[in-house]
Amino acid sequence: MTDKKLRWGFLSTAQIARKNWKAIRNSGNSTVAAVASRKIDRSREFIVQCQADTPMEIAPQPFGSYEELIASAEVDAVYIPLPTGLRKEWVIRCAEAGKHIVCEKPCASSMADLHEMLAACRRHRVQFMDGVMFMHSRRLEKMRELLGDATSVGPVRRITSAFSFAGDEEFFTKNIRSDGVLEPYGCLGDLGWYNIRLALWVMNEQLPKSVTGRILSETGHRKGAPQVPAEFSGELFFESGASSGFYCSFQTHDEQWAIINGSKGYLRLTDFVVPFFGSEVAFDLNKTELKVTGCEFNMEPHERRIAIPEYSNSHATSQETNLFRSFAAQVLTGKLNDQWPQIALKTQQVMSACFESAHNGSRPINVG
Repeated sequence: MTDKKLRWGFLSTAQIARKNWKAIRNSGNSTVAAVASRKIDRSREFIVQCQADTPMEIAPQPFGSYEELIASAEVDAVYIPLPTGLRKEWVIRCAEAGKHIVCEKPCASSMADLHEMLAACRRHRVQFMDGVMFMHSRRLEKMRELLGDATSVGPVRRITSAFSFAGDEEFFTKNIRSDGVLEPYGCLGDLGWYNIRLALWVMNEQLPKSVTGRILSETGHRKGAPQVPAEFSGELFFESGASSGFYCSFQTHDEQWAIINGSKGYLRLTDFVVPFFGSEVAFDLNKTELKVTGCEFNMEPHERRIAIPEYSNSHATSQETNLFRSFAAQVLTGKLNDQWPQIALKTQQVMSACFESAHNGSRPINVG
């Protein structure tokens, strides 16, 4: 057993980095060693604010450029929440410098870019993972158990999910997620990545044989840049006969539900991406049954709530903490986990195919 901690550098002071600062502090096997922004005053301010809320034992070093952080011998791994349009360059630079990488999603602007990024990581023997936190929740362990027992849900036939929030006026006029250069996939990349990842997880990472996509509305505020999806729906079709439909949007109220339906029952989650606040995460197992006796037709719900002790956020048991703890534990073994970059690649492949379909009259695109 080693008490060595993985030393993290943050490549940007993006808002989500504050949540991950706390996750790293709670992990027990990591620390934030450095923060970089294009202006050193921003790095300093970010560190001061985070230290006041959740102090690291040693305050991280501020840098006024990304290059300086990547060159630092005090940094083992880098968290990259930069816009999608900028990620390829910095992932490759980090890999070349021997830094392990957690990259926000969507990982890249194209499949070709992600192939190049992952090739650099393999070549330089660094670990890569995308930032999908729900993959590290213990809730998935229990769901997998029920999906695999042949009686609770049975063979999966249909997966449906929705992930959305309603952006305000400023979101559509200033936020980078409405910028076709920085975030070319719009809501499909920002939100749909999670819908697609859940479907792939349910199907044991089997790629669909084909997909379709449809842009329901578009947005964009950068002059001369392409519009991006503000509402999107997609369908995935698997070799087994199972299918998955998803909806993601910047224009409808907060929702993050998913239903996994089989021949014998179904699982229902109302918070599959960001767990509702509390000290447990949960889902429902439903085995609805219609009982007919004479002229009586009774629909019986037979619903069971299954809860797992795990805090929703800001805790040693939360899914974001588990992500950084698991990543650090893997890196500290000196071995690489190829499953993490491969599931990111598959998610990018399916997302890109849905996007291609949407721009070609929603015609089916072959994938697997």
